[in-house]
Amino acid sequence: MMPQQAISEISNSPSLIVVDPNGHRTRVEIKPLPFKIGRQADNDLILRDTRTSRRHAQILLEDGQYVIEDADSRHGVFVNGKRAQRQPLRNSDHIEFGVPDSYQLIFAVDNVELTGLLEQAPVSDTQVTRTGAGGNLAKLRAVLEVARTLQGSFSTGDVLNSVVDAALTVTGADRGFLLLRSAGELEMKVARDRHGKPLAESDLRVPRRVIHRALQQRRELLSMNFDPLATGEVRPEHSVADLELRSVVCVPLVRIRTTSGEETGMLSTQDDTVGVLYMDSRVSAADLSGGNRELLQTLAIEASTILENARLLEEEREKQKIEEELNVARAIQQSLLPGQLPSTGWFRACGSSVASHQVGGDYFDVVEVDESCWETVVADVSGKGVSSALLASLLQGAFLTTSASSEVMARRVKRINRFLNDRTQGSKYATVFYCLIEQGGRLHYINAGQCAPILISQNGRYEYLETTAMPVGLLPEAEFNVEERQLSPGDRIVIYTDGVTEAQNQRGEFFGRKQLREIVVAHAGDACAALHDAVLRTLKNFTGGAPQADDITLAVVEYDPD
Repeated sequence: MMPQQAISEISNSPSLIVVDPNGHRTRVEIKPLPFKIGRQADNDLILRDTRTSRRHAQILLEDGQYVIEDADSRHGVFVNGKRAQRQPLRNSDHIEFGVPDSYQLIFAVDNVELTGLLEQAPVSDTQVTRTGAGGNLAKLRAVLEVARTLQGSFSTGDVLNSVVDAALTVTGADRGFLLLRSAGELEMKVARDRHGKPLAESDLRVPRRVIHRALQQRRELLSMNFDPLATGEVRPEHSVADLELRSVVCVPLVRIRTTSGEETGMLSTQDDTVGVLYMDSRVSAADLSGGNRELLQTLAIEASTILENARLLEEEREKQKIEEELNVARAIQQSLLPGQLPSTGWFRACGSSVASHQVGGDYFDVVEVDESCWETVVADVSGKGVSSALLASLLQGAFLTTSASSEVMARRVKRINRFLNDRTQGSKYATVFYCLIEQGGRLHYINAGQCAPILISQNGRYEYLETTAMPVGLLPEAEFNVEERQLSPGDRIVIYTDGVTEAQNQRGEFFGRKQLREIVVAHAGDACAALHDAVLRTLKNFTGGAPQADDITLAVVEYDPD
């Protein structure tokens, strides 16, 4: 019977009686709401069954009625034996999760019902037969619950220590060692005796290479046979003097993988092995009778889950660190873009650059050479990510020195080309549009593989400034010829990278060169800032918020001597 004190402490709020696969019953209050159920660690009720979905179900309160809802689980939710997508709950309703021998839940509202459910026998006949004594199994269950509870601990070491302690309790072994694979070898992580005292690594008398070989050569994923004397590396006459062992138990630790179908999979005995739980005894033989072997394997899965969670946490922390560093890099890269662009006078400009990732490989710059000349550069480095962003910053620095001479333009681009080719061996390159505009309207430009800018007049006539040279960095001896045009008052040049024309909408359609030209012609009479904004507004409406694969850079320069 349940102690009277425990019965009196049961609250009036609804609860779940959780029956684990071993028949152990615990009470869980349904708080908070919605009450989430699944195997993932952020659920309110965590079910340690690899067949359970990460988020399997949830319980809601609607109009004073508790309702269970299937969260698109793989195996479904069953109430009183019938599959239910969404169903109100009543006293004593039995909830299952679509797989045999898994957890069962019993919904209980009042004290009478809850007391009756908890007073039921805590152990089944089968379990008593397996252990021979309900007390031993109850003690084991308590140890397993401690290991599971500690899974939420910030210290992986503490949790693994708990797992080893539980394994020693299961087997009755004297000493336990938990070893993990590292660079093809086994590295000691935990070494403890049955009383919880730490052991030295040297207390493991069996050579690690022997354990590792047996681990690799096993045929079953969750079990292995290990006899240190059968390897030939330890002589039988030294078994007592050197090893002082009467029995040895080894349980593999495997990598827990989550597939697209949300089921945990354990695949290859070699590729998915992360370590081994090793136990030995000097006095008595380890007890692997009845259900102990099964429970030991459950412990090994618990340890494997803990290790996988620790690995995922470390990956998440590393990812967060990289994200923070990229955010800093993004801020620096944005600060390198021109802060103020000329909006009055004979030369005006407007531009923007939006990276598709945290940092981009595009950049643009507008620099005053002297009172009678302005320089404009738009570049697009091949590839994505940090390497492209660094190369873009390098290019920007290379173009900071200015000159009003078209001959100097060609020599500068040629030097930059050779420098990039020497450093990257042609694996990275950049398309560049580089131009000088003089106060008299003379345009000097080099188009090194960049999308052809559109030269648009106020009356809507347009011309493409096509490529004059190959991209910078491809060939060391490439030539870069300077082309010239005479601009008329009101002429504008729309310079862009391929992220503009190759922007895609939700249906995968490209914005395209034709649509860009049409919007430019339609706004031919607008000032450079208005033309720039019109293109971006049209582009935004076209993409409809679809993620883009490339950086979007757009610059509009205007010649207006009046």
